[in-house]
This record gives sequence, structure tokens and C-alpha cells, in this order.
Amino acid sequence: MPRALSSRKRAKPGSRGGGRFFHIEVRPSDQFVEFRVQDVGSPGGVERVAGQRASGSWDTAKWLVEKTHAHVENDHLVPDSSEAKKLFASLGSAPVHVDGDRFRAKPRRDIPEDEKPTPAMRQAQLANIKKAQAAVRKRRKAAAK
Repeated sequence: MPRALSSRKRAKPGSRGGGRFFHIEVRPSDQFVEFRVQDVGSPGGVERVAGQRASGSWDTAKWLVEKTHAHVENDHLVPDSSEAKKLFASLGSAPVHVDGDRFRAKPRRDIPEDEKPTPAMRQAQLANIKKAQAAVRKRRKAAAK
């Protein structure tokens, strides 16, 4: 006897509120064909879900914030750790509650090419140059011995 088809669909991750993470959606998942989870900072805490578009480019689909690093107050997500505070500051808007453990926020602002390099980019470039110069000095010193 054939089984009757059920009209029940799989619940979206975070929709029931029983998981380990708060899900902060930045872009709709239907824009992507493949996903990959990346740990940001120290292990656990904040994780990035990167999505690959059909064109091959990667972008952030959503952020996962461990429940030990944030809590909900009046339908707003409030950060408890420095990692979560840094993430919330980088978002384009405050996370808005959708349902369960799911929230939605805008992605960070797209910086036009004429405003680049930004001060942060310049600072990172200088730090990378100093790091490379120190590695070369260390290598030359070891070779001279």
C-alpha cells in the first residue's frame, strides 16, 4: 500500500528556537546555490555562513551567534561578548526578530570604489607590509649565521 504524501515541510533552521545559535539572516538563501560555515575569531561563539552564487562569487548569507554570546530583550538581540558586539557593529542595521531563534539584518554598507582605500584598509596594508619586512629580516638573519 503506497504511503500518503504529507504536506509537512522541513522546519527552517532556527525557526523552532531549540538550537545552539541565533541565526541572523543578511541575504536570502535563495540567492545562493552552495553554503559553507566558517568559524570567526576564537572557536565557537560567532560563525559566518558563506553562500556561493551561481556566478561563482561568495558572500555572507547569515551569521550564527552562539546563545552564550547574546540574549533576547524585547524582541531585540543584545550582544554579551566582545565578538558579538563587533559583529553587531559591522551589520548594516540592528537584528530584527523573525521567529524562533531567527533574526534579519541588513548587510554592511557597500563602499564605493572612489572612497577606497578606507583608513582601515590603509592600516591593514601597513601592518601587512611591516609583518612581511619582519619575516624577511628574520630569514636574512638566519641565513647569515
